[in-house]
Amino acid sequence: MTITGPESSYFERVGDDRFAPTRHVGGAWSTDEQHFSPLGGLIVHEIERIRAREHRPELLIGRLTFDILGAIAFAEFDIRVDIVRPGRTIELVQATATIGGRATVTARAWLMTAEDTGSVAGGEPPRLPDPETLTPWPLTSVWPGGYIASLDTRPVGPPQPGRTTAWVSTPVHLLAGEPVSPLAAYIALVDTANGIAVRQEPTKWMFPNLDLTVHLYRQPEGPWTGLDTSVTFGATGQGLTSTVLHDIHGPVGHAEQILTVRPQPDR
Repeated sequence: MTITGPESSYFERVGDDRFAPTRHVGGAWSTDEQHFSPLGGLIVHEIERIRAREHRPELLIGRLTFDILGAIAFAEFDIRVDIVRPGRTIELVQATATIGGRATVTARAWLMTAEDTGSVAGGEPPRLPDPETLTPWPLTSVWPGGYIASLDTRPVGPPQPGRTTAWVSTPVHLLAGEPVSPLAAYIALVDTANGIAVRQEPTKWMFPNLDLTVHLYRQPEGPWTGLDTSVTFGATGQGLTSTVLHDIHGPVGHAEQILTVRPQPDR
């Protein structure tokens, strides 16, 4: 897959802390809204950029929690980053994406110092097969939207309702004209997990996630994001998407997404 031209990125910076989405962030539930996944990566990029600008200590992100406060309008938006709990070895950072004067996504990141713990490392699940050996799967057969269309998705075995393992990559750069870290580019694809193992047809049931929480025990590297995903629906309208996260070197952590499950309005 090759995407070139002036809109070969998910976002463009139009001010110091202001951004404009491109067609590649079109949502899956509504194509005239933004898909959350690229925005999550952009928030990580801004956290890293602001910390570097303020000469904060070089720490590793161990946990990221995003709360999605409503539909993400396809419009320009601002991202504000604040240091909630400063520290030399542990730090808590908060970021807020605001559209039209309304906070739309909030995020909190715990950062911690790097230590050499290689002598006691262990407990990881098995690695996934190399994505280059797998056959692409057109995720557009399940979902609409510019974001889904921008992906190269390669399942490990046939996708099943509620249970799919797949690699995801994209030729689309996160932010026009700016280098981004491997972590930001990786996180920009993690929210795809809720779309690869659907339990029910999206035309009949809605199951959007209200949050995304990522825990990392190793900093991921690109260009592939591996998603070993299970989806559970409860009997009272709640669901859970649980994912073991991988990069090409092996597992890196876990992601969880709480879902609101309900019939499509016209059903």
